[in-house]
Amino acid sequence: MPVAANLHLGHAGEAYPEAFYVRLGERRFVSTLHSQGAWQPGEQHLGPASGLVLAEVERRLPSDKLISRVSFDVLGVIHSGELTIDVEVVRPGRSIELIEASMRHGDLTSVRARIWRLAATDTTRVQGIEWTPLPPPDAMRLQAFSSVWSGGFIESLEVRQDVDARPGRGRSWIRTRYPLVEGETDPPVAGFLKLLDTANGLVVRERPGRVFFANVDLTVHFFRQPEAGWVGFDTRVNFGPTGLGETSSVLSDIRGPVGTVAQSLTVRVGENRPAGLR
Repeated sequence: MPVAANLHLGHAGEAYPEAFYVRLGERRFVSTLHSQGAWQPGEQHLGPASGLVLAEVERRLPSDKLISRVSFDVLGVIHSGELTIDVEVVRPGRSIELIEASMRHGDLTSVRARIWRLAATDTTRVQGIEWTPLPPPDAMRLQAFSSVWSGGFIESLEVRQDVDARPGRGRSWIRTRYPLVEGETDPPVAGFLKLLDTANGLVVRERPGRVFFANVDLTVHFFRQPEAGWVGFDTRVNFGPTGLGETSSVLSDIRGPVGTVAQSLTVRVGENRPAGLR
């Protein structure tokens, strides 16, 4: 399959696989149109990009330790086309370890991640969860997510949302049939995480195009390892008076709550995408 170095596969109308990426080598990939972002057509959405970064950590550094926290910082436009994933252990340990990973396009790094993995122990006797379980997906209505957002990633999603959802507050479920990499099975946590960056777009406080509110990071905490499939969100969106915002969600898989996700927002009134951002 021919690869254009700086374009999504499918950008020019050619056939492309039902996956977010195609593997080109041990560390190299090319994005497909399914990974296209919502703010501009020539970029990737952080959802599949973050999933791919974590998938490579899980694939290259298999461990019986559990993922406790994953944080992603967006350092610039997540370019479409060819990319490389780098992975490094920066704090090894028998019970606690810290891993850094990044996505780069040539010499330009767009996403940098830090992942804490902790040793598994039996804490069944003292477990306690304060989050309220979500209604199941079939109890919620189908949502036309593409009526609010554009891009190939959005088109790849099935979204269900509670009838009580309103701007800034709501409960939702999301899933996709596409794997991260063509011909490969998603690693367990990465298959769940690839959908988490949708949180900022689920119950938008203001319509995109009138207000710009992109997130510059994505931070996830788990108290249980999630199961891929349906991903549930109990979401709140807050805009402050000076250009700062935050989207936060309680996360669930089909068995119940698993953790939280938060996104720091840059809020710009009257702008779709500020010239030169990132």
